[in-house]
Amino acid sequence: MKKRLITIFSTIAVIAGILAYVISWAFFDIQRINGDEYLTELSSPNGTYTVTAYLNNGGATTSYAVLGTLENNEDGQIKNIYWQDRCEEAEMEWLNEDTIVINGIKLNVNKEIYDYRRKDSRLPHQNSVRQKGQLSI
Repeated sequence: MKKRLITIFSTIAVIAGILAYVISWAFFDIQRINGDEYLTELSSPNGTYTVTAYLNNGGATTSYAVLGTLENNEDGQIKNIYWQDRCEEAEMEWLNEDTIVINGIKLNVNKEIYDYRRKDSRLPHQNSVRQKGQLSI
């Protein structure tokens, strides 16, 4: 009886963990977002990085949002570093080789991601990167 109870509890815990991961991945992972309409891009002072901004149309019931993607020009890896809703433009300025300001949000491109949906909007980088031309689904 005790062994069966442990098995049931373990199974429920594993299913809950998998469900939590899938929900997080499907609804809150900024790396899953693709840019819709190209706005602008800006290369870092030494040309190591390029940040490209896209305007995303959420449809009739939601506002526009801006997505900022960072491309490492040396290895071609791309990751999303900026996601802001109720916004239709991207004003960008590099402060140095590793720090950019996008619409007033200052980010260290090696360490931070801005996602308006999070209480603590500046998150440490996730390990999700993709190669140039690879779509994130």
